[in-house]
Amino acid sequence: MKRLEGKCAIITGATSGIGKAQAVIMAREGACVVCVGQNKQRMEEVVSIIRAEGGSAIECIASVEKAEDCKRAARLAIDTYGKIDCLSNTAGIFDGFKKSLEQTEEGWCRMFDVDVKGVFLMCNAVLPDMLSRGDGSIINIASIAGLTGGAGGAAYVAAKHAVVGYTKQLCVDYAAEGVRCNCIAAGSVSTPILDKILADDPREQTKVFETIPCKKLGTPADIANLTVFLASDDGKWMHGSVLSMDGGRQALG
Repeated sequence: MKRLEGKCAIITGATSGIGKAQAVIMAREGACVVCVGQNKQRMEEVVSIIRAEGGSAIECIASVEKAEDCKRAARLAIDTYGKIDCLSNTAGIFDGFKKSLEQTEEGWCRMFDVDVKGVFLMCNAVLPDMLSRGDGSIINIASIAGLTGGAGGAAYVAAKHAVVGYTKQLCVDYAAEGVRCNCIAAGSVSTPILDKILADDPREQTKVFETIPCKKLGTPADIANLTVFLASDDGKWMHGSVLSMDGGRQALG
């Protein structure tokens, strides 16, 4: 039996990078997937891949910054599949390593709107259904930048620390009611965002590999496979954890 057979998962940021890999791999494991994102062309590609492989997926063009869009995504999942078993908050933006004095007020607010408020709004959209059934798994995709400095700019590091803290509080508030809340602190993963940074400045590539003991970038599939575990019954006693998947980055301290 597939590990996510009979489960419904909502994936934000599902049109590229980690979110796309999560949508495809979770569908292969039997989940019905609600793909949330903003780029319609890329969305159609993801949904087409899943359906071509015999999986079930529907698209939801939405912005996690908007409460009504988040509620609409939750309603779509319930109306289509009857419930919400899993939410992965994967949508996010990056600040290009901007130091505090290089960041604008608008840039700071934009970072927190997407990377923090978007997580909060999506969680609040799915929690009523999960709590009513006494079951559910929320997976927040943070970053090693949520555990240490130097893995992003000032706004990004602050935002990802907020996501880590919020995940722990979700656990404290809702674990006893059957909702599992965990966080993945992803390291340097080969996504369009990181690939562009490395291509634009070869010096960044040298710096990145200096901080990865295994000397390899992660792949979106690496994060997706851990997401499957957290969403499945195999991870049923995993509550409030912050799991580093970073090629050994945290071992450096």
